[in-house]
Amino acid sequence: MKKALLRRLRRPTVGVVVPAWGTEQYLSACLDSLIAQTWTRWTAVVVDDGSPDRCGEIAEEYAARDSRITVLHVQNGGLGRARNRGTIKVSGDYLAYLDSDDVFEPTALADMVATLEETGSDFVTASLVQVFSAPGQPERVAEPDWLVRLHGEVRHGIRIEDHPEILGDVFAVNKLFRRSFWDEHGIRWADGVRYEDQPTTTRAYLAGTFDVIDKVVYRWQIRSDGSSITQQRASLADLVDRWKTKRMAYDLVLAHDHWEVTRLFRDWVMPGDMPSYYSSIPGCSDDWWEELRRGQLSLWEPEQVHWSCLTPDWRVCAALVAEDRRDDAVALVDHILGRGDAGWERNEDGTLLSIPADVLDPAGIPTQWLQLRDYEMPPPPAPLEPLEAGEPA
Repeated sequence: MKKALLRRLRRPTVGVVVPAWGTEQYLSACLDSLIAQTWTRWTAVVVDDGSPDRCGEIAEEYAARDSRITVLHVQNGGLGRARNRGTIKVSGDYLAYLDSDDVFEPTALADMVATLEETGSDFVTASLVQVFSAPGQPERVAEPDWLVRLHGEVRHGIRIEDHPEILGDVFAVNKLFRRSFWDEHGIRWADGVRYEDQPTTTRAYLAGTFDVIDKVVYRWQIRSDGSSITQQRASLADLVDRWKTKRMAYDLVLAHDHWEVTRLFRDWVMPGDMPSYYSSIPGCSDDWWEELRRGQLSLWEPEQVHWSCLTPDWRVCAALVAEDRRDDAVALVDHILGRGDAGWERNEDGTLLSIPADVLDPAGIPTQWLQLRDYEMPPPPAPLEPLEAGEPA
């Protein structure tokens, strides 16, 4: 009773950082979702990161209507730097991040504040949904299966050793951080690179206690024009930055020096987005192929690929990359992408991945590349029920 009364009297504040660049068509909906929050004790700074469109003007219009919103106009420096600048300027007991082309769910801040006020943890991570929309097409909303799995069990006051796979939830925007924790550990967003979320959230996971909740707090807009940062994976600059941030995060994990956390991160977290890069192998430049090989070999020994979270077909692709078999990798990726499903075929004995001979010569594929793990094996057939007396066979 006393605890509940203290919570009602305290009513903590949330500082929200909204970096904005090139998102004038989305920014109004983004800020409307902030104003619509059921938790009203927030202030926000919109960081106009030298945006070439009307983002700065739109932000100023909202600031003129709502005193909780301020605007910071800066020269373009990228998402990480914009977040850092906004973090310095914003105040509050808690700290949240909202990308200017996305929206919060109405109870996002309330749900996360309530959790942290109850548990006293350093931060909380919730789930999100992807929103797919295109002109003339109905909107489609989906919570990624892997996020459902990571957030399926509500956990309070845990450390990374209790749930190391959560390191795969790298998003900045589905989390609420206690400001004192953020400042005490000197946490900052990686500056000057894409994918700045991963090293920063990894550092937070390793440093503090956190809560995992199953509530959806965020709607991530997947742009139909392919213009967002995460849709540029076929470019060399994107690939270079991706390896850099993976390395930054991996070094933090290695320094943490916990065998199980390291194993899960190396084998199950880091490879998670690799199929999206392998999918760009057909038609890639020589420089891009060489950078793909260099980065992969810098993080995984060739035999480690077999123990990764990659499905069998993508494991074979990774092995082909390691062995510099570019033509074979192109043929395999074309086969995978042209198949129209996410599954894979098995040989008749149910133990080996089956790849058509006109795609890859079976004689040139080491057996260990194709070996399925126990959980990838099909279940044994159910035993036949015995026939009752007089029943026709």
